[in-house]
Amino acid sequence: MSDERLLLGDIVAAHGIKGLVKIRSFTEKPEDILAYGALRNEAGKVVELSLRGSAKGGLLAAVPGVNDRNGAEALRGTKLYVPRDVLPELPEKLDGEEDFYYADLVGLAVELTDGTAFGSVKAVHDFGAGDLLELQPLGLGDRLIETIMVPFNRDAVPVVDVANGRLVITDPTEGEEDDDRGK
Repeated sequence: MSDERLLLGDIVAAHGIKGLVKIRSFTEKPEDILAYGALRNEAGKVVELSLRGSAKGGLLAAVPGVNDRNGAEALRGTKLYVPRDVLPELPEKLDGEEDFYYADLVGLAVELTDGTAFGSVKAVHDFGAGDLLELQPLGLGDRLIETIMVPFNRDAVPVVDVANGRLVITDPTEGEEDDDRGK
């Protein structure tokens, strides 16, 4: 078993008064969250789930020993991981593009379309309105630049090259004009 783990979902809320929790699944088919074996929390402890149905934006699950809303609320924010090596190998595509897991993107070098080094991928997020890449731009001397978010789509990220450890983004400052409102 690999020490590397992948985030498959998280517990986002309590549901009802009988201890059910709402799960946000990051698997292609949400119900497949249980298809890869035991889910573990950040500390490595197994989190047992029994799927009970679906709700808007997620799955409903029971957790053994959790019988009321307070117990379910205590699990809110629990991240659900599996070891990376339990996931299937990704097939090679005939069109030259590559499949990847979002976790493969974290740490990749980021370049602009003109080849200028920009920074690295810090995280991939899904806040419900589409996937976003959190990028850590290169610092300027002693001044640290905060992270920025860019949409993870072909317009903003035309090239993903996991094999060579990089992705290419369109310049996130292109098209910005001075805004004199409020002055």
